[in-house]
Amino acid sequence: MDNKEIIANIQKLRKERDALILAHNYQAVEIQEIADYRGDSLQLAMLAAQVSAKVIVFCGVKFMAETAAILNPLSKILLPALEAGCPMADMIDATQLRAFKQNYPGSPVVCYVNSSVEVKAESDICCTSSNAVKVLQSLPADKPILFVPDRNLGSWAAKQAGRIVITWDGFCPVHQWSFNEADVAEMKSKYPLHKLLAHPECDPEIIKHADFVMSTGGMMKWMETGDNAIIATENGMVNYLRHIYPHKSIIGLSPRANCKNMKKTTLEHVLQALQNMQHEITVAPEIAAKAKRSIDKMLELS
Repeated sequence: MDNKEIIANIQKLRKERDALILAHNYQAVEIQEIADYRGDSLQLAMLAAQVSAKVIVFCGVKFMAETAAILNPLSKILLPALEAGCPMADMIDATQLRAFKQNYPGSPVVCYVNSSVEVKAESDICCTSSNAVKVLQSLPADKPILFVPDRNLGSWAAKQAGRIVITWDGFCPVHQWSFNEADVAEMKSKYPLHKLLAHPECDPEIIKHADFVMSTGGMMKWMETGDNAIIATENGMVNYLRHIYPHKSIIGLSPRANCKNMKKTTLEHVLQALQNMQHEITVAPEIAAKAKRSIDKMLELS
């Protein structure tokens, strides 16, 4: 089948199954185009908690589908590409977090949503890139805060929030290694009137040159009225912005910024998930209950 036939079959099955399709901003353009809703991690988590569909097809990576399964236990959560993981989430496990906590007794733990359910279950509150500053500011300032797993987001948010934060040494390989200062100098020289929008997962060397630091949801909002932007995040975001704003000048900071895991989801995967109701994501009840507490605290602030 060609893409047109695949999409027609997806549309037919989504009605028959009472299914909603959610897509992260880093997904390929054709995946975002068929989605009922698209957004960043916070937006999709909030949507997953609110919708009443029998089936949610989550076009993203595993930790996102796990979060949806925790927040909406009445829906069947399908991950079209079962092997779509997150290297950052794999940089810490529950055992490592427990040891980290023992070194700083009494310190609250903020867990970036890009983490496993087991790590969320060991944390006090979750955050996303769009609300990390607000989450840190909600915690007492009289003791250091542990932040896992992203050192870049944790360090940046700590400065904005005026909090002492001890970060785990994790990172997103795409945001850490895809950009360098030479890329910034080259692009700013070519496009002197463009603003640099950088994701807070980027290395501090990139952040310090940014005109604005924001989540992908923030970038999407900025581009509604803005123009002339250099985007320092995964290129799925850049491609979709170009798709919906063909008349605007939107430049990716580097062609290297591609997440292989986000691009594992294809139209064929979405169709197969709906046809076979395959790759259901479930979370053990005892882990889900603990993880939900940290996620709910985040959502209360949002």
